[in-house]
Amino acid sequence: MNFNESIEKRRTFGIISHPDAGKTTLTEKLLLFGGAIQSAGAVKNNKIKKTATSDFMEIEKQRGISVATSVMAFAYRNKQINILDTPGHKDFAEDTFRTLTAVDSVILVIDVASGVESQTEKLMEVCRMRNTPVIIFINKMDRDGKEAFDLLDELEQSLDIKVRPLTWPIGMGDRFQGVYNIYQKGLNLFSANKTKIAEDVYAVNDIHDKELDEIVGEEPAEELREELEMVEGVYDAFDREAYLSGEVAPVFFGSAVNNFGVKELLDTFCEISPAPRGRVTDLRPIDPYENKFSGFVFKIHANLDPKHRDRIAFLRVVSGTFERNKFYQHIRLDKKMKFPNPTSFMAQDKSVIDQAYPGDVIGLYDTGNFKIGDTLTEGEKMMFKGIPSFSPEIFQELENLDPMKSKQLDKGIRQLIDEGVAQLFIQQPGNRKIVGTVGQLQFEVINYRLINEYGAKCRFVPRNYFKACWITTDNEEQLETFKKAKHSLLATDKDDNLVFLAETTFLLQMAERDYPDITFHKTSEFMLDK
Repeated sequence: MNFNESIEKRRTFGIISHPDAGKTTLTEKLLLFGGAIQSAGAVKNNKIKKTATSDFMEIEKQRGISVATSVMAFAYRNKQINILDTPGHKDFAEDTFRTLTAVDSVILVIDVASGVESQTEKLMEVCRMRNTPVIIFINKMDRDGKEAFDLLDELEQSLDIKVRPLTWPIGMGDRFQGVYNIYQKGLNLFSANKTKIAEDVYAVNDIHDKELDEIVGEEPAEELREELEMVEGVYDAFDREAYLSGEVAPVFFGSAVNNFGVKELLDTFCEISPAPRGRVTDLRPIDPYENKFSGFVFKIHANLDPKHRDRIAFLRVVSGTFERNKFYQHIRLDKKMKFPNPTSFMAQDKSVIDQAYPGDVIGLYDTGNFKIGDTLTEGEKMMFKGIPSFSPEIFQELENLDPMKSKQLDKGIRQLIDEGVAQLFIQQPGNRKIVGTVGQLQFEVINYRLINEYGAKCRFVPRNYFKACWITTDNEEQLETFKKAKHSLLATDKDDNLVFLAETTFLLQMAERDYPDITFHKTSEFMLDK
């Protein structure tokens, strides 16, 4: 297979949703249909404590939520599918936002009963910023929820995107019998099977055929005909170009936990979704078909395998061919590096690869050289743009409860901070560690991992800060005056940049007024230009 064919067969997408919409369950069922796993576990069954393939961190298993992005790859219908399953919880939105920079399209999962929720809207805003193609999967049709047409109206209004159903449900809740595939003219009826693929597929080219009445019953058949007629009258014909430009979202209906409608989604996704796309750098746009390799790090994960204390940087290949043991230029550090054990993923299972192509996500074992947003090339000095940083909203001090474990605590918090889920600020005197996040749940996860992965005894104590502001100025005299006046509110981040921890909006405004030559940066993104 030549280079261009290798690119064109790849499909890299993220699965996003509000918590509990069934995103991780859908991911698992896609793996089941793709043959990557043989049997699926019920994700939310607390009694039997079964967990999804993609939820591999211990705390994820206990809480039943995804808090880290998982990468999974499998082959299906002559396509190489790369799925990035993202956290749904709003406290981990930053990880999801960064992951969206590494995908070429998105599947958005909606709960039929809940419809569009606030987190869904925020995720769609990020997709629209990049014109990312979106497919919508309306899940849990085997439960009672909103009527299909009402839900489609809600999607268009709340998410500011046109929709076009490509499948249609036959009933809902107890009356749900399956889905009619509008796109491929087929009727799929499934038995409720949570662990293995079980399907009866009927080719129904003419929905007015009386055979339909015999299969689903006269009343449901007539209802289906009426609703399909309304679909064709209300919605424009499906336009793939409009989908690829992010203007229209195809909609599928189903029940992921019972395998309803998942195959239609996967089959159509393979047919219409985009091949790997290029990315923009500070120098020029990069096309995936360029011969020279380039890629960027969008995620770092410490202790993917707790037994080996490994740290892995997740890199999206943008152009060219990545080769094992070949030297590449680390742009920020301005040094050459080679990677003897690059890996591909099936959640926590890893396998060493010799080559990777545009669209692939690979893991690079890292001893501390990488930060989120770093670029690797074959020598061209450029940095990929658009990797979002965040401004903390909640601040807590990390207290060491065992002085004998100080080294473990220091190493652990710095490694976890490098993953990008929080910011670390060091205050003097006393080397006090202030951690800032966008959500309370992140503190629980960090605390759990410090104790269980690093053996550090610690706790978090709330601190009343409003905003962390990075400081830059050319006026050294004014900076020294500011330092003396605000010494108790100053800290340094993990890269030794000076940070002002403002206690209130008013005090921040006062500082900006009293020290006009100092710039108070609300995010750390300015450092990318340094």
